[in-house]
Parts: sequence; structure tokens; C-alpha cells
Amino acid sequence: MRRFVRGFALGGMLLSVPAAHAAEGGLSFYIEGQSVPLGGIVPPPGLYFDSTAYFYNGRIGGNRQTQLGGNVIADAKVNLWADFVTALWVTPVEIGGGSLAVAFVMPFGEPAVRAGVLLNGPLVNQAFGRPVGASVGDATLNPGDPIVSASLGWHAGNWHWKLAGVLSIPGGGYEPGQLSNIALNRYIGDVSAAATYLDPAVGIELSAAAGFTFNGRNPATQYVTGTEFHVDVSASKYLSKEVSVGIIASHYQQITGDSGPGARLGQFKGRVTAVGGTIGVTGAFGKVPVTTRLKVLREVEVENRFQGTIGFLEVSFPLWVPPPKAAPEPTPLVTKS
Repeated sequence: MRRFVRGFALGGMLLSVPAAHAAEGGLSFYIEGQSVPLGGIVPPPGLYFDSTAYFYNGRIGGNRQTQLGGNVIADAKVNLWADFVTALWVTPVEIGGGSLAVAFVMPFGEPAVRAGVLLNGPLVNQAFGRPVGASVGDATLNPGDPIVSASLGWHAGNWHWKLAGVLSIPGGGYEPGQLSNIALNRYIGDVSAAATYLDPAVGIELSAAAGFTFNGRNPATQYVTGTEFHVDVSASKYLSKEVSVGIIASHYQQITGDSGPGARLGQFKGRVTAVGGTIGVTGAFGKVPVTTRLKVLREVEVENRFQGTIGFLEVSFPLWVPPPKAAPEPTPLVTKS
């Protein structure tokens, strides 16, 4: 069972660390569908590596407005790629019977943003001779804000569950007044709980994860994104020990409105539901198990957000795991002669 969990659980554990854009820009820190499948599983103690490529293509059409970098824009399109490099250490420490894990994530990427209409903001002042209403575009490769997380995971037979906390620290390459930023430029905290039912005998996986995101103020724009709620569910079938396929559904909703002097569009509460599928493959590279997972989701039922298609391509593997403990040698039986 532990070998099965180690081989398939890396993707669910590592990808559960959120990282993306802010609701300030019509997107959210939390990416829909990122916590499942296998969202409730913490791998066995060891050091793990993950590289997750994230792709997003979306738009806000119909002359609907949003804000990016302090600029009010309309009829906007975004084509974003990013990579989130994660180091995960599952410690031998147990708290309340749960395994303690800590992680560090460093994102970098390039959002290519094109707005059909520029209405207000810093770009107006920079655009000498350009009238308000002109189209603008921006595409800059830059590092995002570093992210740290801690989690506790428990196991009981086929059941696995986890509590996690994540903190995004404003230390990336944020460019004030620009449209293209991976960095969020504010403190963000996320707390979540997840549970997974995994039956290796029949190859069935069911997962659910839910949490809240709390946002600080962006000092460059004086914008405060409201508190957000997110929930993901998945169901997967293992066709073999190496291959699994599944379906994913996700819902995001802002439960308090945006605020601050920079919130020119008012509360701007966002909401979105996304549905899609996933395929995971595990193989051995030498003696190292490598897990690759592809996920694609389509956003539907969208309000005050970009609407588009989400893609993840993840590769994860253990860097080091402790060797199994040697079985104690049997004590020789001493008899009286």
C-alpha cells in the first residue's frame, strides 16, 4: 500500500500548493482543480521535487471591464504560461498522529495580455499621444512571489486526509502599472482541508478539497481583494498500476467584495465553475518512480472573471526517501542441557 501511495500521490500533494494571479485582475490566487486528484494524501517521509507547467487562455469580452496593475481595461485577452518549481519535505515528525510536511514553491512565467480598450490607470499617463480607449498589450517574463506551505496528513486504511496552510510572500518581480505580472505583490494566506478514498485493490480514487483564501493589500495599486472560497472534487479509475484517468469539477466564489482606494470597479465579486479531466502515468527512470500528470479544465458559469481553458502538466519524483528499517534479527533460543 505504501509503495502504491508513494508512486501515485506525489502529484496530488505537490500541486496542492496554490499559485497564480490575483482576483484583482479577474483571476484568482487559487487555480481551479489544482488540489485533486489525490488531494488528501501526504506521501511517506522523504524529499520530493515537482515541476508544474501551467497554461491558461481566457478573455473578458463584451466590453466588460477588469483591473490589471491599476489599469482599468475592457475586452481583454490573456495567454499565460508559468512554471511552479516545488521542493517538498515530508518530515518524520508527527503531530496528533499526522505526518508533518513543508514545501517551498518558486513560480516564474509570462502572461501575455492584450486589452482592446484602455480606460484608466498608469498606462494612460505613460502613453504620450495615445488617447484613452486605445488598445494596449504587454508580455513580460518575470519571477512570481515565493510561496511556503505546511500540512498535516493522516491515514487509516483506504482513507487519507490532510490539513494545509499556504503563505504567498510579496518578493517577486512585480512591475507596477503594467499588465503582465506573475507576482501578486501582497501577502496571501490559504487554509484548506482535503480527503481521499483510495482503494488499490479495485483502482478507485475519490477526492474532495475545500479552503479559503485571505488577501492583503497590494501597496502599488491600493487594491484589497476579498476573501475567496474554493472547492475541488475528483473521481479516478486506475486502468493499471501505471495509468489512471479521471474527471474533475471545481468551484470558486468570492464571499466578500474587493475594497481599497484602488478598487475602481467596486466590490467586483468573482465566481466560476470549471470541469475537465485528467490522465496520470507513473514509470521508473532507473530506480526512481516518476509521476507525470496532465489536467485540462474548461471554465463555465463565470462572473467578473476571465473565462477560458486551464491546463497543467506536472512531473514529480522523490529526491530522497529513507531506507526501510532492517528487520530485527531473531533472538536465538537458549535451552538448558
